[in-house]
Amino acid sequence: MTVRLLIAEDHAVVRQGLMMFLKLDDGVEVVGEARNGREAVELAHQLTPDVVLMDLLMPVMDGISAIAAIRRELPDVEVVALTSFLEDHLVVDALRAGAIGYLLKDTDADGLRKAVRAAASGQVHLSPAAAARLVRDMRVTNSPGPLTRREVEVLILLARGRSNKEVARELSIGQQTVKTYVSSILRKLDVQSRTQAALYAVQTGLVSTHELAQA
Repeated sequence: MTVRLLIAEDHAVVRQGLMMFLKLDDGVEVVGEARNGREAVELAHQLTPDVVLMDLLMPVMDGISAIAAIRRELPDVEVVALTSFLEDHLVVDALRAGAIGYLLKDTDADGLRKAVRAAASGQVHLSPAAAARLVRDMRVTNSPGPLTRREVEVLILLARGRSNKEVARELSIGQQTVKTYVSSILRKLDVQSRTQAALYAVQTGLVSTHELAQA
């Protein structure tokens, strides 16, 4: 499967560097470039990429707002935040806006390609530093309903970066059944995304921070 990728980055030199790295992977096709958040949202509608690689600090519309707009208007498009900054509020806000991944710009080419492919498969991918900050700073404020044993098994696999197809195979159940479990887990934990559910799994000790960072 070729992953269709849109790059949103306001610095031309950085955009060109990202394209150079990603073009080395035959499985990734860069379908467009955006210079700001608003342009990213517009191009996402026009090009319907599988993944958007989104800088967070951009003019016209910032990356957080663009992530929220894309995830709200185009729920099948996944977004990976890519930034030079590791401030706690940026990490948390990006994930709450709907990003499925958070990378720093010092990520090497292999890590970048891995994150893009993971996002296209619906898998959480965070830099180790971002994962550690999220575990420390993100709090589940409402008391979740009790998860069944099977839901806990599904949650653990999601937190380890498994796709619905992989979860179904490992647990010997159908993909539609996995989707039903995921919906139930999100409802019971009162979270909006698989990423937030994965963070809950780390906070409660179901998986380690290392496992989440390497997912």
